[in-house]
Amino acid sequence: MKINFIEELRWRGMIHDVMPGTEEQLNKEMTTGYVGFDPTADSLHIGNLVPIMLLMHFQRAGHKPIVLVGGATGMVGDPSGKSEERKLLSVEDINHNLESQKKQLMSFLNFEDGENRAEVVNNYDWFKDFTFLDFIRDVGKHITVNYMMAKDSVKKRLETGMSFTEFTYQLVQGYDFYWLYKNKNCKLQLGGSDQWGNIVTGTELIRRKAQGEAFALTCPLITKADGSKFGKSEGGNVWLDPKRTSPYKFYQYWLNVSDEDAENFIKLFTLLSKEEIETLVEEHSKAPHLRILQKALAKDVTVRVHSEDDYNAAVEASQILFGKGTTETLRNLSEDMLLSVFEGVPQSTVAKSEVEAGIGVIDFLSEKTGIFGSKGEARRMLKDNGVSINKSKVKDDYAIGTKDLLNGKYILAQKGKKNYFLVTVE
Repeated sequence: MKINFIEELRWRGMIHDVMPGTEEQLNKEMTTGYVGFDPTADSLHIGNLVPIMLLMHFQRAGHKPIVLVGGATGMVGDPSGKSEERKLLSVEDINHNLESQKKQLMSFLNFEDGENRAEVVNNYDWFKDFTFLDFIRDVGKHITVNYMMAKDSVKKRLETGMSFTEFTYQLVQGYDFYWLYKNKNCKLQLGGSDQWGNIVTGTELIRRKAQGEAFALTCPLITKADGSKFGKSEGGNVWLDPKRTSPYKFYQYWLNVSDEDAENFIKLFTLLSKEEIETLVEEHSKAPHLRILQKALAKDVTVRVHSEDDYNAAVEASQILFGKGTTETLRNLSEDMLLSVFEGVPQSTVAKSEVEAGIGVIDFLSEKTGIFGSKGEARRMLKDNGVSINKSKVKDDYAIGTKDLLNGKYILAQKGKKNYFLVTVE
């Protein structure tokens, strides 16, 4: 069933600015619209999920999404929202980043079939043979310097300084929209609210150069209720690439958002219906401690970005930390997941030859790893049933051996309920 795109975005809180006539255009016919992605890294991060969700809703409403990867614009650098000039990337880096991002985007949209199947374009394809003289003659003459200077992205940088390269960015992005309008019948550009100035430069260029009409829609920039930056964790960006941010950490990010943020994010980042979300909000309000909203949000986003298996593994891994996991659960964790779960716990190293020969648990816990300050302390805790190896309680006569290795090289020791120690055997 097709959805009404504007209505859908409205109740989800995903509209910041919309150009007059946009809704009429979308109701009139299947419309082609695009979002641009800059290849500044070889992975998208969760901040990019907002424009991705815009395109998903757009396609679900029966319209045709175009994903523009900025092979050309990536060489210039968008000044929007930036306080200083960005480092320019090499052509090799840009191409590597483009290919990586393209693969990620493929999992969100239907590129395979139907009249409104998604398409990927690279603006380097139409800029690579466009000479500087041709550009300033054919494009530059249509947009005045006064018009460009009035943009927020320019005004905010005038005091600190702005290179000609960045100043011309809005013209380059504007020409993207013009090219897509002429060659792909693209009539709408979507993006974050910081892109409004660049987008309307495109609609203006289409009006002046092609005597055509095009439209713009932006969504709000996402902020967290406490004022901290959305999409950042202690380790920096939360990436979609599992090598940069493990599925476990990804899942944890969503699971740990505040109640206020969960109610906002579940509208922004899931495809759950209004009725489903209202039911979840109501259930959550009756028992906030169960974190119903956070769990539903974390599940939906983790499954879409990673997979059902990764989600299940992340849930199991979470239970280990809170005392519910078993030895078998621990053995089923991949090395990446294991290291991700126990990142930050005290770690030590033991020689593999010693483990192969067998180490008495008291020696292992005291002299070999320093988990306990003395053999007497270790002995007392073992007697009180307060020591676990790989989530199984052990006594003072237990011997550590190769049978205890997780992923062939780790042993997890635990004293009491919450004190974990990861021992690497090498």
